[in-house]
Amino acid sequence: MIDDEILGGIEAVLMVSDSAVSPAELAAALGIDEDTVMTAIEELSSDYDGDGQRRQRGFEIRAVAGGFRIFSRGDYHDVVKDFLTAGQSAKLSQAALETLAVIAYRQPISRPRIAAIRGVSVDGVIRTLLLRGLIVEAGKEATTSALLYTTTHQFLDALGMQSLDDLPDIAPFLPEDSDLEELGADETEVLATVGDEMSPDDV
Repeated sequence: MIDDEILGGIEAVLMVSDSAVSPAELAAALGIDEDTVMTAIEELSSDYDGDGQRRQRGFEIRAVAGGFRIFSRGDYHDVVKDFLTAGQSAKLSQAALETLAVIAYRQPISRPRIAAIRGVSVDGVIRTLLLRGLIVEAGKEATTSALLYTTTHQFLDALGMQSLDDLPDIAPFLPEDSDLEELGADETEVLATVGDEMSPDDV
């Protein structure tokens, strides 16, 4: 059993953080070792899941983006969705979600290549994604010196994923570089589907 003060400290940190907190960060904050952190996380998760005589909580701890974060439990998705959509929810546009899907599956990728895949200018959308912290500049393309973009840990965090391996397995539907000049309506529809699959309620 882990000391209540340690359990409470971890809960407090996770509650105030708006991104995943790594075991090393939790250990440093509480002055304990990472093994103790992991044991405490397991104990808290078991408690939230309602083991023994305790009721299941409306929230849970998830491992995302190399750390841990407290999320509302999936069983209450509709309740949370109704609450959020009743207020002012700043969601990404469909164009932004499609662009984010292209970057997620083809990263690192340049702005011209993204525009070629989508068939429209993506300058404004790229700025939006950068401002939201969902993508980041990652060097330049060797042949053209165009800036390359990749997704961030915040992207993984927002979608509740541990790594890019958790993305829906639809990458084969995206066109290869050699096919960029031959894109049509079918590819646009695929990217729209990708965006819908990836879109969390609070992005």
